[in-house]
Amino acid sequence: MNDFNDSAQKWLDLIGKPQNYEYPPHLQLIRTFETSEFVGELYEQANGPGTVQRTLLMLPKTINGKLPGVVVPFYYPERVAGYNQDTLEPNNEPGIALALHLVRRGYVAVTAEAFHLTYRKLELERNDFSRWRLSAEYLLRDHPEWTGIGKLIADTQLLVDLLCSDHRVDHKRIGIVGHSLGGKMALYTGCLDPRIKAILGTDFGIEWDRTNWSEPWYWGAKLDKLKAANMDHAELLRISGLKSFVLIAGLYDNEDALDVLKRAGYSDASQYLFINHATGHHPPMDALERGYDFLQKSL
Repeated sequence: MNDFNDSAQKWLDLIGKPQNYEYPPHLQLIRTFETSEFVGELYEQANGPGTVQRTLLMLPKTINGKLPGVVVPFYYPERVAGYNQDTLEPNNEPGIALALHLVRRGYVAVTAEAFHLTYRKLELERNDFSRWRLSAEYLLRDHPEWTGIGKLIADTQLLVDLLCSDHRVDHKRIGIVGHSLGGKMALYTGCLDPRIKAILGTDFGIEWDRTNWSEPWYWGAKLDKLKAANMDHAELLRISGLKSFVLIAGLYDNEDALDVLKRAGYSDASQYLFINHATGHHPPMDALERGYDFLQKSL
């Protein structure tokens, strides 16, 4: 048990904690809307001193009793929701609309803006990727003892808070699902937050050298410390207690990712599911549906 606690503390120490970051919890309902597929509740949620993230709660149209909940982190809520929450127009990204897929299956889903849109007001287009580097630079200048991945975890845990405070959600059945950047957020929040019971990630690069973990909005220069200490995501998964885990590989993850799961300790087919569609970064629907089926059994 002490070895387990020591391992967890090593990760938490490197993730870091911001100083002078206290702020009162705040959640304000801005608007309720309805599409042909779900009821949406759009909130402003405090996510730092003087900052808010626009947060979208998606509910099935028919609710009988408490429903399982799922957190779906990503860059922009409208992309995983499958609908623009302002115009209510559907988008055409079926491989990205994870929250929409899950609300169709009877989950309460929640998603929000990532911190490149919320940490500082920037005179840049919403989809300008340079927002990430600038926001991370401001974050680390303000809180040099923290990390970008720490901020991503903190903001994602606020979505878990929202589900746990909602009377329509079964708080014992909460999962987390993410693609790409959202998969990274799902892995870390899912492993470190005991309220989350199951994790599904798609093509986020579970091995350090498969993707951009060294960017400042993730680990930045601290990645070298992790590597030097032989810390990897197999260890992080062990810290989680080997929660139910689905990994869908495609481009940034490949067959080598299965070795990470084995090193973590996954051996029973009831504990994990590994799918490698090998068709590119965006997962096809058949791979996602298999992952959702496994998630459903876990929750």
